[in-house]
Amino acid sequence: MGLESALESALWEATRPAFRVRYIHDLNGQPLIPLYASYGSASGKTARAKLARIVRRAPEVLVKVTGRQKGGRHVKAHLEYIGRKGDVEIESRDGEILTSKEDIAERAAEWSDTLQWRSRPTVSSVSLVFSMPARTDPDKVLGSVRALAHAEFSDNHDYVMALHTDTPRPHVHLTVQAEGLDRTRFNPRPVQLSRLRERFARELRARGVVAEATPRRARGQGIAGSSMALVKLRARLRAGSSGQMTDADRLTNEQAIAVARGQAALPAFVANGTEKWQEIRKAYRHAASALDATGSTEDREIASDVSGFLDKHQGMNATPEVFAAHHSRLLNRASLLKDVIAPDQPPPEKERSR
Repeated sequence: MGLESALESALWEATRPAFRVRYIHDLNGQPLIPLYASYGSASGKTARAKLARIVRRAPEVLVKVTGRQKGGRHVKAHLEYIGRKGDVEIESRDGEILTSKEDIAERAAEWSDTLQWRSRPTVSSVSLVFSMPARTDPDKVLGSVRALAHAEFSDNHDYVMALHTDTPRPHVHLTVQAEGLDRTRFNPRPVQLSRLRERFARELRARGVVAEATPRRARGQGIAGSSMALVKLRARLRAGSSGQMTDADRLTNEQAIAVARGQAALPAFVANGTEKWQEIRKAYRHAASALDATGSTEDREIASDVSGFLDKHQGMNATPEVFAAHHSRLLNRASLLKDVIAPDQPPPEKERSR
């Protein structure tokens, strides 16, 4: 297998979308073009750079839908939240800064009034968050989202954005009017979120920020298993005085204890993920061999990094596996100490994020 074929094969195995691929016709180019960007443009130097970023653990962008607002009151409340009731600037599509409650109320009303022709209440706006790890330049995060929003939405959808720096991770709240000028609806699906992640990473790299947008499996990580609602619920519970667990964490915990005791097997998706990871590892190995064979110092450095990455990531790091391993260690420790243990708590957060 040649170098280019090996690189493209590795990136295809690692980043091909889990959703069904749709195609469009391009009258000025090839007849079929995939509606996602994650691997299609990765060839030659681009493929080398992408593979290097993956194995060198470049910071991954985070893009999530955080909510959908219905009606003027809901939109107004959301805009007041992202604007921290006047303490944070809200920037419009045209670069205008919404500075007063009246500005916010007017924008919320505009977005809702366009829906009056519809027969029943529907979503007025969709809110997303674009985030990067701590110590990333906040201004570059904002600039990247500004460029992304202009390219993706400005022709058809109104939007506003606000930069938050009150947490270690700088992040931008982008709220998009759901109803487009041509009455098409913005309702992001996995294919669109994948494209937005790719675009966000490209805009950051254009501003000198190392960033990547790959599926977890490309990095040897299993399904995260945490919806935004679950993340918010965990945060609320941590902020309270009780040590209450979420139902989702309790169920995962109980299943993990059963696995550790030999009373149950890991979920099927863990085995499927492990099988997929072995296929990706094989493709990465082929790419490393092809890079090493070129004799180029740069290519050999990437090949070495690929090998080191694979040595550190022998298997998938799926949440059920982490929980089960945690409780297995507790049970083994209890057996050695001849003690009785009731492992009713999940592993520490840092252990789950390895």
